[in-house]
Amino acid sequence: MASEGILKQKEEEVKKLADRMKTAKVILLTDYRGINVLDVTNLRTDLRNVNAEYKVIKNNIIKRALEMNGESGLDDKLEGPTALIMGDEDYLEASKIIYKFAKANEYYKIKGGIVDGKVMTAEEIITLAKLPSRQELLAKLAGSLLGNITKLAVALDQVKATKAE
Repeated sequence: MASEGILKQKEEEVKKLADRMKTAKVILLTDYRGINVLDVTNLRTDLRNVNAEYKVIKNNIIKRALEMNGESGLDDKLEGPTALIMGDEDYLEASKIIYKFAKANEYYKIKGGIVDGKVMTAEEIITLAKLPSRQELLAKLAGSLLGNITKLAVALDQVKATKAE
């Protein structure tokens, strides 16, 4: 049996992780088998650039932290090696980075996660990651609006030219 000090330390670790999970907009669970240190280092850097973090934590601690937050929808995903990705800002960017990394590394798999408080399967997260980013959508909207304004300006110029004749 573990000593009281070790149990207290683990309880503190679970509480700290549970508190961190409460503030996260996205929590992703992945299977990290078959990747090397260099790939993980690059992945961590990419995630850090979008204010997300990558941690490898024991499944039991993750499970207890999720239970502490009243979440049990991911219990079946906590088997085998599990990496935990948590992000505070844009959940879409973190999902895109993980999806891109999983596509490039055949053994790296998305297990599931929680996005804005909703438990999602790996397939749902992949679908979400394939969506265009907010900036891309705004650029498309601006482009279509600008295109219509340009067409209107050309049409008005043609009307003016016709009346001048």
